[in-house]
Amino acid sequence: MSWVAVGTALWLGILTSISPCPLAGNIAAISFLSRHVGDHRKVLLSGSFYTLGRTLAYVLLGVVIIGAFQWLAVSSGEVSRFLQRYMNQALGPILILVGMLLLGMLGFSFSLNLAGRSVQEKATRGAVLWSGALGFLFALSFCPVSAGLFFGGLVPLSAGSGSSFLLPSLFGVGTALPVIGFAFLIAFAGEYVGKAFNRLTQIEKWVRTVTGVLFILAGIYYALSYIYGISLMA
Repeated sequence: MSWVAVGTALWLGILTSISPCPLAGNIAAISFLSRHVGDHRKVLLSGSFYTLGRTLAYVLLGVVIIGAFQWLAVSSGEVSRFLQRYMNQALGPILILVGMLLLGMLGFSFSLNLAGRSVQEKATRGAVLWSGALGFLFALSFCPVSAGLFFGGLVPLSAGSGSSFLLPSLFGVGTALPVIGFAFLIAFAGEYVGKAFNRLTQIEKWVRTVTGVLFILAGIYYALSYIYGISLMA
């Protein structure tokens, strides 16, 4: 497995975390953490369990999806040959679509929210362990951008690298990094939370735009190379 794949998985998670829909879930998690202001240990434990919950959700999805692909490839020679022949061809259009989604060129508006208000209220009244359940449910609450980055970006990357655990784990950690950062701010420098959050929302658009363009360029490269047989490296 290359360091490029490792870095890409972490970056996809970070980009997911600061996208508008997942960011709303992270804001709710930060509010959940802030109830322990003054108790550094509980704030940091809550942030850690939230991260573990998100990571576990993505690892389970990765194991199931990538394991299914690997089982099909081993059990059926025809499926294996089909994937070897068409995977790289399909990757080009997939990357282009994900890039267009990041740039707001596709008008999808669906969202799946498993962590409703009642769950959040129970978590607020519960113990630190509830933050893990909150992270797990927020991770499975997909919207267009997070679904595109996970299913269109991470899953092909993990399948190509043969990693159903490490890369989804890094993706999960990346999606929780803002919460980890804010947990430290809440615990040790609460007055900087507002400034840090405002800065994060300002850079999100630029980060998403640059990544979207890179996805489209990578998709064009794959399409030209594997669909049209044009070698750009010659």
